[in-house]
Amino acid sequence: MTRSNPTRIAVALLATGALLTTAACGLGGGAADAKEAQRTGRVAGEITFRTLQLKPTFTAYVQGVIDAFEKQYPDVKVTWEDVPGDGYNEKLVADAQAGALPDVVNLSTDSFQLLGDRGMLADVAALDGASAKEYVPGAWEQFKLPGKGDSVYAYPWYVTPEILTYNRELFEEAGLDPAAPPTSVEQFFDYAERIAASSGGRYAAFMADPKGRLPGDWQKMGVPILSAERDRFAFDTDQAVRWVERMKDLYTKGAMPKESLLKSDDINQLYGGGKLVFGPGSPGFVKDIKQNAPQIYAKTQVAGAVTGMLGHIGIYAQSLGIRKDTRHVDAASEFAKWVTNGPNQVEFSRKATIYPSNARGLADPFFSDKGDGKDAETLARAVGADQLRTAALDANTPVQWTNQVGDAVVREVQKAIKGEQDPRTAVQKAQEAANKLLAAAAAK
Repeated sequence: MTRSNPTRIAVALLATGALLTTAACGLGGGAADAKEAQRTGRVAGEITFRTLQLKPTFTAYVQGVIDAFEKQYPDVKVTWEDVPGDGYNEKLVADAQAGALPDVVNLSTDSFQLLGDRGMLADVAALDGASAKEYVPGAWEQFKLPGKGDSVYAYPWYVTPEILTYNRELFEEAGLDPAAPPTSVEQFFDYAERIAASSGGRYAAFMADPKGRLPGDWQKMGVPILSAERDRFAFDTDQAVRWVERMKDLYTKGAMPKESLLKSDDINQLYGGGKLVFGPGSPGFVKDIKQNAPQIYAKTQVAGAVTGMLGHIGIYAQSLGIRKDTRHVDAASEFAKWVTNGPNQVEFSRKATIYPSNARGLADPFFSDKGDGKDAETLARAVGADQLRTAALDANTPVQWTNQVGDAVVREVQKAIKGEQDPRTAVQKAQEAANKLLAAAAAK
């Protein structure tokens, strides 16, 4: 899915999974073996703050936040370093191995899992549990880890919720009611079948993109990704097989661009050219279409995300982790809270297509104003914010679902969608491959 900058950066990092996994296997020593820092009650000291590719676009904003903090806490000196997106996780790994992680570090979903799962981040719930109420509950919950109880390993920062975007004109042309968009994965497939039948090949319903759809679609359908013990993959179910069967059928009927099964096309170009009914589920995409394809933007409608039986929506989240053995934990913690407080997150959100994880920030009227209900960008902002307030959020795929696992699953699924093997065999072989990778990782 296309995401707005800077969220796009986080998604791009997800594509570096092979490197991530390789690097993760080599982790050891450094902060992972360090003692957890203890609060002293004194907010003082020199701390380092690392962000992910925010310069130069957001230099003035971030520096302003730092300056205001140092004015509030004159005994603290913040040294800010901004790191490019390429190689970000590898740099985190190298710094962790060297015991040189920053005191406060910007983490995307995968880098959070990379460091958190290996015990390199401070438990902010233990340090500062009272802060939980300051954040949207679903966002705070994102930074817990399996098997770690109520511990939380990062302060939520900015988030982007999943929404639904579609071409209203093509929707109607297929005999569908634009006021009644799909609400479940199964209904989404039903609509896609109808669109394929009526388009005559002039346009498709959605991008195949199995890697982008899994395991999210399965989670929404209630497919168990892992066993109850979380020690093996357990998605080989009738529901998963039905998902593959529907994808194969829809692919055959022309509901998806053929080439989108094996490679990532430019979805903005296809949607912006009127060749696709459903666009990416990102508020940032709406802004892109407004700028680059105004004729299609005028036909774009926005709705709540497809959820499914669990009622979950996907979000992409950024966070601020605290180095587990930071020498100045009080300063680091107060600074992370400062950056993620309501006013600062609202100001940031006005400069980028992102949303606050802070409850006070999300309550700002900027996020509830739907205007006249006709402008897609304004409506997308309100729809996304409303979902963040009310829906169960599901940003994190299991840490066991690495990019290697995703690639292995997708390879088998692609064969089935193309008709090269039956769907049940594909799911069985996908689970076998995934469990082999899981076992190999555990043995290292």
